[in-house]
Amino acid sequence: METQIDYWDAHALLEWQVELGVSEAIGETPVNRYEIPAVAPKPAAVAVSDAPPAPVKAPEIDAVDVAQKAVAGVTSIEALCAVLESFELCDLRRGARNIVFQDGIIGARVMVIGDAPNREDDIAGTPFTGTAGALFDKMFGAIDLSRTAQDVAQGLYVTTALPWRPPENRDPSAAEIAMLRPFLLKHIELANPDVIVLMGNWACTAVLGRAGITRLRGSWQTVQGKPALPMVSPHDLLRTPSAKRDAWADLLDLRARLLNLN
Repeated sequence: METQIDYWDAHALLEWQVELGVSEAIGETPVNRYEIPAVAPKPAAVAVSDAPPAPVKAPEIDAVDVAQKAVAGVTSIEALCAVLESFELCDLRRGARNIVFQDGIIGARVMVIGDAPNREDDIAGTPFTGTAGALFDKMFGAIDLSRTAQDVAQGLYVTTALPWRPPENRDPSAAEIAMLRPFLLKHIELANPDVIVLMGNWACTAVLGRAGITRLRGSWQTVQGKPALPMVSPHDLLRTPSAKRDAWADLLDLRARLLNLN
């Protein structure tokens, strides 16, 4: 049975303990601070995940912006070719044998831009080779223009919309066209022709941003302040000989435009 102590008795006992030097409360049951427990407590389990840490995502590179900056200070066609050869962001270069950059005479009045190189172009490192190249030379030879001419008035300067062949001659992607377009526009600026010929669907896509060569052909456009004529490519003419009539009409139109510009 517990003994009930009133307030004043308890107060008197507390004062007496203080006079004796008591400085802290002590429980009734003694505690052995040196006792070793029979079973040591287990440490708390730490959750461990088997999943690898999430990879840190590298910042995305804007290939178009890199290309625009790369060509900004280029002042010659030779320097442009060197910059293009060192452009690492286009995977087409890894599967191609050679860069297909240009042919013909620098300074020619007419600049011809073809589609992406094919297998023969890739091997030769030259645009419009093989059977299509022979038809190309015959077409322009009919209006007294040649890429082998030494006179800029009768010469041709030739390049392609893409400088590397897509694997298996597949269609170039929109991303590939976009990242290489700054190089193509700079090429036009440096070549500075009087007239531009866009031969093929991908040439029109890269320069004009529009596809559909059958609708565009024969309709003069303006590219960097210069007249540009879309035409069907020799590669397409070999597959569709019936389109040669339209190609001849376009060549005659090109010759008339050159005469008017004299």
